[in-house]
Amino acid sequence: MINKLENLIKKITLDQQKRLAVNSLDCQCNLDNAIASYKIKKKYTYIDIGNSGRYMVVNDTGEIFGIKGYGVIHRGHSFGTLDTIDDYFWGDYRAIKKDSSCKNSVKLVRKICLEHLGLSEG
Repeated sequence: MINKLENLIKKITLDQQKRLAVNSLDCQCNLDNAIASYKIKKKYTYIDIGNSGRYMVVNDTGEIFGIKGYGVIHRGHSFGTLDTIDDYFWGDYRAIKKDSSCKNSVKLVRKICLEHLGLSEG
């Protein structure tokens, strides 16, 4: 499980920093605050981005959930399992499930940013 958590942490950090670069917000301070870390507890593993709690992983199953508050799991915000981390883009405030039109992560980041601004590629 530790290896899978390390892969998730690397993916979250990389996606967060890619999004910052696409939006021209990639100063060193922002990049430093986009680094993910984890803390393994008895029942859950806590995943933080910078100093903020963001996700919780159920240690028994590997399921990934968002949080309501630090240490409070939000079962309504499910983001797959540690085996399906590549099915999601982790660079936004909340993970976004990838669709088949965005196999390239840079293309996905661009699409998400344009949608957020209400624009389309053209």
